[in-house]
Amino acid sequence: MATARLEAVSLGRARVWCSDRDGGVSDAPYATGNVGDQVGDDAHAVEANRLRIATAAGLPGPARWVWLRQVHGARVHVATEPTGSRPPDADAAVTASPGLPLAVITADCAPIALASDDAVGVVHAGHRGLELGVIESAVDALRAIGHGDVRAYLGPCIHPARYEFGTGDLERLVARFGTVVEGRTDAGRPALDIPAAVRCVLARCGVDELAEAGVCTAESTSHFSYRRDGVTGRQATIVVL
Repeated sequence: MATARLEAVSLGRARVWCSDRDGGVSDAPYATGNVGDQVGDDAHAVEANRLRIATAAGLPGPARWVWLRQVHGARVHVATEPTGSRPPDADAAVTASPGLPLAVITADCAPIALASDDAVGVVHAGHRGLELGVIESAVDALRAIGHGDVRAYLGPCIHPARYEFGTGDLERLVARFGTVVEGRTDAGRPALDIPAAVRCVLARCGVDELAEAGVCTAESTSHFSYRRDGVTGRQATIVVL
């Protein structure tokens, strides 16, 4: 039986895991490690894939995690216990509870793990969430419950070479974040540089320590990418104190 493959990273006292598309049981187009439960995949396959990830990471079962119903907004869920079968509408979560895993799912958007000395957070940031301030809200919420410097880790997300973006929307984001977020695709067309936007926002928030996976989901055949494939699965980023 294949096992889930995880990238594990230390973030101060916290641990971060990023899954990819391999080692699961889902059939195409969700093959094989899809953890997204709102993309049309078989619910039993999603449950099995989540359990494989939990086992590979040495974490409690996924029913004891904090999951979110991601809506491309800026709301932050302050978690003290697992979310159960009715996850809240939010695109970030923070907790000061040791051993409580926080998870977001992505297929091109930026998954960001945050950690201070005694609290952790996780963020799902696409272009809408970036514009609405989801990262700033998450850093503020983390600082409200934790102490010490905030560290960050940016997991696999789409990079500008594969992320053609409408000029009108791009101009609005450039006005907010600066020309650093203005990229070009491999074909020379206007693109949004999501990693650059994440760096910009974190720097403005006073987060100086940032590590990056450096993986473009649309380029990597080991990752799900909505921009590349359309109907597809989702990978998870998990952080625990």
